[in-house]
Amino acid sequence: MNDSSWGAPPAAGQAGYWGTAERGPVQGATPAGPAYDAPEAQHTRPMPIVPDVPAFGGDQDDDRGAARLGGPSFSTRPPQSRSHDTPQARPFEAASQNPEPMPDAPPPAPQQKKSAGRDLGAAIGVGVGLGVVIVASLFVVKAVFVGVVAVAVVVGLWELTKRLEERKGINAPLVPLALGGAAMVVSGYVRGAEGAWVAMALTALAVLVWRMTEPPEGYLKDVTAGVFAAFYVPFLATFVAMMLTADDGPWRVLTFLLLTVVSDTGAYAIGWRFGRTKLAPRISPGKTREGLLGAVSFAMVAGALCMQFLIDDGTWWQGLLLGLAVAASATLGDLGESMIKRDLGIKDMGTLLPGHGGIMDRLDSLLPTAPVVWLLLVLFVGSG
Repeated sequence: MNDSSWGAPPAAGQAGYWGTAERGPVQGATPAGPAYDAPEAQHTRPMPIVPDVPAFGGDQDDDRGAARLGGPSFSTRPPQSRSHDTPQARPFEAASQNPEPMPDAPPPAPQQKKSAGRDLGAAIGVGVGLGVVIVASLFVVKAVFVGVVAVAVVVGLWELTKRLEERKGINAPLVPLALGGAAMVVSGYVRGAEGAWVAMALTALAVLVWRMTEPPEGYLKDVTAGVFAAFYVPFLATFVAMMLTADDGPWRVLTFLLLTVVSDTGAYAIGWRFGRTKLAPRISPGKTREGLLGAVSFAMVAGALCMQFLIDDGTWWQGLLLGLAVAASATLGDLGESMIKRDLGIKDMGTLLPGHGGIMDRLDSLLPTAPVVWLLLVLFVGSG
């Protein structure tokens, strides 16, 4: 039954609301509703029970629907009991003669602007502060910079092992990891790759032995997580210390840091403004292919400039290749930690750095990029 039939008087000679044929218009009588005379009401059939549901089915129409079903013309009582209703109780008939105007459609909701999801001011302030500390230590005393790297490694290991314990019940032993991690960075600076590998092996052995002092339940998962943490954080960080040993070591480390930061910045800027196609939605829904193109473009330009003007015997075309490799490794590193955080069910590894999260949230793209930059610089210009 459409809306136009609700409450409209039947034409002469047609079936009325209750299934009877009208005998014709009656002078001065109301053509519909309970104003029928008693003889007319006796020839009507009982009205079937009508469910008390809204007439239109929408939230915005609930009040109008209730008014149409609640009046005497649509009462669930049989017509005989409705014959004594007074003419004043006919809200629906009055509404049919003077239909209520439909309200205007609500204005569209204002489109929300994109948000970076973090406190951008705090992130910039913390980033600038870290940059000043790193650059100052890098060009003043190399050993101080090695100490900065060792401290970052220890804090990163603490964040990682703490999250593993909280979210997965994995108790990777922090003491041997912290001591071995700091020793790994120093060994890489003093003895090169050979020293880094020896320190890595001894750290793994220390993790296995340290865990033996506790009950055997969960031993395998704990030591596996411990060896993974030793490789993921301190061992990869030793390549930064190994870059520093070259004659132009501070400039190599600065190139490594600049290219990684520029790659992340390009991915963020282009992805936030033009990002449409998801890169890996199951791992990191915020990353887009357009952002990846931005990372590659920014890093290649920065790489050409750095290799041409900062690195001894470097050329611009080597910088293009270096920038491409940095963009790829930084993106994979970011996705790798996103995978870890998704498995743990967390957004950030820590809260130490306002606007950034934790130390591990800043090391995610740096750690896997360090061995890539170290290797390519050795191939392009030698170990120096």
